[in-house]
Amino acid sequence: MQRLIVTGPKQAEFQEVDRPACPEDGVVIKARVTAISVGTEIRVFRAVPVDAAGKFLHERIPFELPVENGYSMVGEIVETGSRVESLVVGDRVFAGLPHKEYATAAEQDVFKLPEEIPDEQAVFLNILEVGHISLRRGSPSPGENVAVLGQGVIGLGILAYARAFGFRTIAVDPSPARLAIAEAMGAGLAISPEEPDFLARVAEFCDGHGADLVVEAASVWSAVETGMQIAAPEAKIVVAARHTDQPEYNPVGHPYLGKRLTLLTSYGHEPLGSRWDRSRSVALSIDLLRRDRLRVAPLVTHTFDRQELPDIYARLEQGDRDIVGAVFRW
Repeated sequence: MQRLIVTGPKQAEFQEVDRPACPEDGVVIKARVTAISVGTEIRVFRAVPVDAAGKFLHERIPFELPVENGYSMVGEIVETGSRVESLVVGDRVFAGLPHKEYATAAEQDVFKLPEEIPDEQAVFLNILEVGHISLRRGSPSPGENVAVLGQGVIGLGILAYARAFGFRTIAVDPSPARLAIAEAMGAGLAISPEEPDFLARVAEFCDGHGADLVVEAASVWSAVETGMQIAAPEAKIVVAARHTDQPEYNPVGHPYLGKRLTLLTSYGHEPLGSRWDRSRSVALSIDLLRRDRLRVAPLVTHTFDRQELPDIYARLEQGDRDIVGAVFRW
């Protein structure tokens, strides 16, 4: 079987390895499609650590290469372990697995998919959950204005949840193509921060009060600054994106201190057993997709053969912003 690995900075290739054995408490999944998480995967492709000391590749995973990449797979179960009760051979499932032909997963980490949800949408479940978690972290109230900065897959996912839950939405991105996707997904206002009347138009949309919740999904501090500029007094700013840059402005200086803003970070699901732990959160997302309440079809912009993965990594690393939601057929 084949798997994709990152072997060094800006180097990715397919490697031939043995098919994994089935664990007693898990399953073997044959990939149908995988998807790219552009921010995380391209950071790994660049071999950029998450910490200044260079010790960690992810939050708790040591920096070591070569490494598999990706965390989004829809596939079919081809083998089950002796202790597995809820899954059978032939089930179509989602699991947070890397780009590879066959993979194993524990039973509790595999989610059966209703037939109503296409592979190309279901494969983004983990990436969509990043947006789901960040929106819940901000706890917007009914009727409030939610601004989403950065219209990549995570930002568009946040927009989709905000729309599903009935909030008034503002999508911010400098790319006309990405703003067009945001409009297709129902953004109340889709606007570039480079527009000369940007602040005035956002204020007008918010009836002069600014955004009640801002979620930053652009991975640059300039986006956080923009969010603090358009935030209403007492607003919350949720940082959903991983940052490896440093701020070039004073986030507690004038006029931000006077706004009494709350700056929050968002990472990972609530602990197991909490009201919105991973199992319950993903189950809700699957139900919203099944009932067409979570409308994400416009963010799926490209479908490729899996052999194109290294080339697409290179294109994304070089700044190709036309590729948003990329799905790879196996």
